[in-house]
Order: sequence, then structure tokens, then C-alpha cells
Amino acid sequence: MNKQDQGLLIAGKTYSSRLLVGSGKYKDLDQTREATEASGANIITVAIRRVNIGQDPNAPSLLDAVPPSKYTILPNTAGCYNAEDAVYTLQLARELLDGHKLVKLEVLGDEKTLFPNMPETLKAAEILVKDGFDVMVYCSDDPIQAKMLEDIGCAAIMPLASLIGSGMGILNPWNLSLIIEQTKVPVIVDAGVGTASDAAIAMELGCDGILMNTAIAGAQDPIRMARAMKLAVEAGREAFLAGRIPRKFAASPSSPMAGRINA
Repeated sequence: MNKQDQGLLIAGKTYSSRLLVGSGKYKDLDQTREATEASGANIITVAIRRVNIGQDPNAPSLLDAVPPSKYTILPNTAGCYNAEDAVYTLQLARELLDGHKLVKLEVLGDEKTLFPNMPETLKAAEILVKDGFDVMVYCSDDPIQAKMLEDIGCAAIMPLASLIGSGMGILNPWNLSLIIEQTKVPVIVDAGVGTASDAAIAMELGCDGILMNTAIAGAQDPIRMARAMKLAVEAGREAFLAGRIPRKFAASPSSPMAGRINA
């Protein structure tokens, strides 16, 4: 059966690209713009606590490089370590972006690992959903807590593949597969992707998308890496839809045995 990719559906809106990108760590706004364009991404995430999107009218605004008329801006709560700060940050983002509802929630546990603080994440998610936000949520790769976030009403579940910025790739594909199997909203890998093969593997597992920043911005050639990630996500998705052959412990000839010419 020929499976058609209908696009990435989040909170009632369909996006053509399954690659979501960050806006930090680039050398300047021009490089941010070029890398974002090369990635083909429709959604770009913005750390409200670290990036100017209007808080300072006298400083350059990220929105000049990645305008909301062209991209869906996804404000996030990077740098927040409790639910109260995260909720306040996204309420501020809603004011700055004229009532924008789609947000990325991340509540961190500590500065060393940047691992999610799940009790505070769950608390913030519940408040934000009740306040009318469409919440995409960074979380651990724990299937139980991922289900709790879905039950709260989050618009997308975003388990880490490995630590933020580590480039270690998919360290626990089994937990990721369990989350994908049980979840009815999009599952988007967030954190840990290091190179194109990591992105392809995540998509081959059945993830709906991938969010990355450091893997692109930290590359020796960010623009070229952005193009590579675009292709990797597309290839991984195609492979998933095509359906891989089963793994077997025996060889199987590529050419048919019937009709052979015998000596």
C-alpha cells in the first residue's frame, strides 16, 4: 500500500516540514536566517528569556530574521526551573506575539544535565492547558509520564533522545518506541541529535518530527548541516512509510532462485 505523508499536524494546523529548529547559538542573525531557510523548517523555537522578540525595542529583534509572516514562532521556556516561572514566561510570550497559543514548555531540573523536572513540568502543563495554550512539552523518555502529559491535553509530546546539546543521538530507542506506540498526539524528538544519521533513525522509528538546535548551529558549516538535516528527516520518514524488511538470522539471496541456468 502506498502511504501518503499528510504532513505534521499540531493543534489543528498542518506543517509541510517535520524538522523544527531552534534559533540560538548562531554567530549572528544573518546566519540564523540562512540556516533556518536551508532547513526547510516551518516552526522555529525561541527562548523568550534569552532572545529579543520585542522585549527591548532598542535592540535587534529575532523576528526581523525569521518573520512570523513566514514561520510559526514557537516560544519556549528554556532557562526555567519551576512551573511558576515557566507559566509566567509563556504568558509574557502570548502578550508579545499578539495572543499566540502554540508554545513549547520545558522545565529543567538542573544546570548540569538540563534534564526535565517532570513534577514541575506536569504542574505547568496542567496550568497552561487550562489557560488555553497549545502546549508542546519537553519531557523524559518515560512512557508513563508521557501518557500523563497527553492525558492533561498537551498538543505534542517531546521526549529527549539524549541530553540537550550532547549530540549523543538516540540512546534509548526502546522507550521512544513505547511512547510512539501509545501516543495519539505527535511525538517529536527534542534534544540529543548530533548528525543526520541520528535524525534519520528517529524518523525511521516512527517519530512525527524532530526539534534540534545545537546539531545545526554548532556544526562547522551550519548552513550545510541544516540542509543535511532536512534531507535526513525526509529520508527517515520515507523509510518509515515504506516499511523496512524484517531482521533475520539467515541470508536471503537478492536474485530469485527460480529459472536459474544450470551448468
